[in-house]
Amino acid sequence: MAETRRRLRSSTVVLGGMGVLAAALSACGSDPDRRCVDRDSYDWINGYKVVADKNCRPGSSGGAYGKGGKKGSGSSKASDADWYYDADVSGGWAAEGTFSRDEAVDRGGFGCSSGSGGG
Repeated sequence: MAETRRRLRSSTVVLGGMGVLAAALSACGSDPDRRCVDRDSYDWINGYKVVADKNCRPGSSGGAYGKGGKKGSGSSKASDADWYYDADVSGGWAAEGTFSRDEAVDRGGFGCSSGSGGG
């Protein structure tokens, strides 16, 4: 009976450990939180004005530079829209984020990094 109990406990520990490992690995592969913002709307107190996602290119990774939202003439009010990652969002404004998806992934938690040394 003691042997059966010991075996049960050890398998529970192994299964629990596998769950934690799976959660950690899936977190590394997930995309960081992103908002579509108008780059021309920057306010030093509030940050960038959040606009509708349709103004940003679907599937674009965002870049450190460049326009993400021009789809054609007159297609949106936000002519310079781009994805803004890992930002603090409040009242329709996003601040303290980055336009670089890679940088947002490097910031984000639980051992997820690209291996590049940062300063």
